[in-house]
Amino acid sequence: MIDLTVIWAAIIGFAIIAYVVMDGFDLGIGILFPLFKVGKDRDTAMNSIAPVWDGNETWLVLGGGGLLAAFPLAYAIILPALYAPMIAMLLGLVLRGVAFEFRWRDPAHRAMWDRAFTGGSAVATFAQGVALGALLQGVSVEGRAYAGGWWEWLSPFSLLTGVALMVGYALLGACWLNWKTEGGLQRQVVTYAGRLGIALLILIGAVSLATLTLEASYQSRWLSWPGVLATAQVPLATVIVTALFYRSLSQRKDAQPFLWALALFGLCLLGLGISIWPYVIPARVTIWEAAAPYRSQLFMLVGGAVLVPVILAYTAWAYWVFRGKVDSEGYH
Repeated sequence: MIDLTVIWAAIIGFAIIAYVVMDGFDLGIGILFPLFKVGKDRDTAMNSIAPVWDGNETWLVLGGGGLLAAFPLAYAIILPALYAPMIAMLLGLVLRGVAFEFRWRDPAHRAMWDRAFTGGSAVATFAQGVALGALLQGVSVEGRAYAGGWWEWLSPFSLLTGVALMVGYALLGACWLNWKTEGGLQRQVVTYAGRLGIALLILIGAVSLATLTLEASYQSRWLSWPGVLATAQVPLATVIVTALFYRSLSQRKDAQPFLWALALFGLCLLGLGISIWPYVIPARVTIWEAAAPYRSQLFMLVGGAVLVPVILAYTAWAYWVFRGKVDSEGYH
């Protein structure tokens, strides 16, 4: 019998990766937004994501919905544990979505909507990072239910991961604008990308070292012999990718810095997978313990086999149609 639990874990993992890839850079543009000149530069930055931003949350919905359908026990434990950051994230996403449209429709109050766009992007990103940190540090579970308090998610580690994700998304945003813009704005974001890359590398190191102190199983996964021969390749690859990122940035490449920044995120997600596999709630609940019945997973897989390729095809078409550089005129 095929292990549908592993397949669904892969689907949800793919949805999370797709969300980070596709929504990370537009959240990053929101975080950087106050640094751009009012007028043409801000309009150009917004227009670079105008055709695609609202479809990027599709992967967030797929990941959350898939977790509920395929791993209902994990959903029932994680959601109460992370109510506060999840609510903050959703409110931030709503605020930035409203601000995105209204800054064009209500030019008399554009400064207010610009602040709302930045605030929503920053809150949503920080909340995502905090939620990840809270999950990594451990969730109190008794039996089949969450046993912690309202503030269990709040810790120095979760705040650190929140800041790290904000810097990471800002880096993606700067690299995206390097790809999609030209002139003074492009030169500005290249400078930002160089600084953010250094900051992100420092924060990756800090989060990685702090993670090893959270659970004994994390240390065992990363430092035990001979497994360390394999896991050591992840930080080594991170250093190599960082060097390639800075080389492409110094050569004034358009697309390459963005792709190398995505590779850094990919290595971080690989490290996360090494740390927690096969747990859906680290050190508490495995994917098999949290899984829905086999027939339920099979029924949903039929729908997923149709839906996911359609979403991928539509997304690829949208990015292809709106390829190339943009300016302040954009699509509005």
